[in-house]
Amino acid sequence: MTTLEITLIVIGSVVGFNIVFFFLIWLFGRSYWKSIKERDPAARHYLQIILTYPGVHALIWYRIAHFFFKIHFKLLAEIITYLVRCHINIEIHPGAKIGKHFFIDHGTGVVIGETSIIGDNVTIYHGVTLGGHGTERGKRHPTVGNNVMIGAGATVLGNIVIGNNAKIGANATVLNDVPENATVIGVKGTIRDVF
Repeated sequence: MTTLEITLIVIGSVVGFNIVFFFLIWLFGRSYWKSIKERDPAARHYLQIILTYPGVHALIWYRIAHFFFKIHFKLLAEIITYLVRCHINIEIHPGAKIGKHFFIDHGTGVVIGETSIIGDNVTIYHGVTLGGHGTERGKRHPTVGNNVMIGAGATVLGNIVIGNNAKIGANATVLNDVPENATVIGVKGTIRDVF
């Protein structure tokens, strides 16, 4: 290869990457990237977030799969979800409903079930499960309010409601509704305080 060919390849790659970069900023809105920087002290700049955050990658693919799920191309949506799970180890069912500024920090082992509803500005950490229990049909996964934080390894099961501004501690098991502004800790998931 000549120097000119290498230069053209590098310029083409940079231009192509910039197009993708600005498309992602437009798609999610600048406020999404800013919200991640506010919640994660390790986030230095948007490029780092886009390139290295597996939770962001999973959310991008979830949005694509969710689009196909809504237009009844469910198998394609589930295949996309499967490939993301194999590659990133985060499973977000394409039927789940997720609000704005959702952030999965670290991400490994996160599972979000089909009928989960997640509000705005929710942060979850690695190992979190929003799942069902039993074999019931219909709405069987949690509804998570706005501004909720769910700690690493927490398990939230069933058709329950997690109120706005609630905090669920690491490794807590939650089987009952959580009121707004509550903190839940422990394996039994007892309500510690309401502020």
